[in-house]
Amino acid sequence: MHRNAPRNAPRRSKTVRNSLACAAVALPVLLVAGCSSDSDKDKGSDTPSASASKSPTVAPAKYKELPDSCKTLTKKVVKDLVPGTDNASGKRVGSGDTNDSNSCLWSGLDKYDYRQLTLSLKRFDSDPAIGSGDKRAADYVKQQVEEKTGNKDNKGIKQSPVSGIGEEAVSVGYETKKKDAKGKSEEYRAERLIARTANVVITVDYEGAGFEDAEKPSAKDVEKQAEKAAEEAAKHLK
Repeated sequence: MHRNAPRNAPRRSKTVRNSLACAAVALPVLLVAGCSSDSDKDKGSDTPSASASKSPTVAPAKYKELPDSCKTLTKKVVKDLVPGTDNASGKRVGSGDTNDSNSCLWSGLDKYDYRQLTLSLKRFDSDPAIGSGDKRAADYVKQQVEEKTGNKDNKGIKQSPVSGIGEEAVSVGYETKKKDAKGKSEEYRAERLIARTANVVITVDYEGAGFEDAEKPSAKDVEKQAEKAAEEAAKHLK
């Protein structure tokens, strides 16, 4: 029995070696498969982040510059809108880049009839972060309307759409009181007309009063005059 034992021992060792070899071969295969799977996941995760990093785009603004508001009305039109004015060329209002916004003021007293006209132009560029020039201009139209409708000093407010001026236009008619240099309170009839063409907004503020017990202008009259000023200004947009 003792002489047969050594012969059988090598056979058992060979079997063990074969099993270990197979295990050693299988282990690298598993490792490789695992690395390949992680790599594929990484590649897949790159795709969404790449598309998410793309910057949003907006349509370019139509108008790149503004006309001079003081030059949008002829002297003949000014004298019709503001009788008695001593400066038909108007007075520049505000400062800054006139290509972004500019305003002009006319005022006049004809006997006891006082009229004042302010014409403002404002342009909006397109910005991917906040929207297109057209959208920003449309938002500004709403702000201009709310500035008058939200003022408690304004009475008898009447808001209505206006056709034929730009892509959208709205008028706000109202009455208000102002004090003169002597502290006397006077009643004014006023109209704000806001018209938008693409990325440019035209705002006309027109008002009138009758001093020394003279009658203030009618709501229809100030509305008509404000529309005329806006129509003339819109012709200068290029």
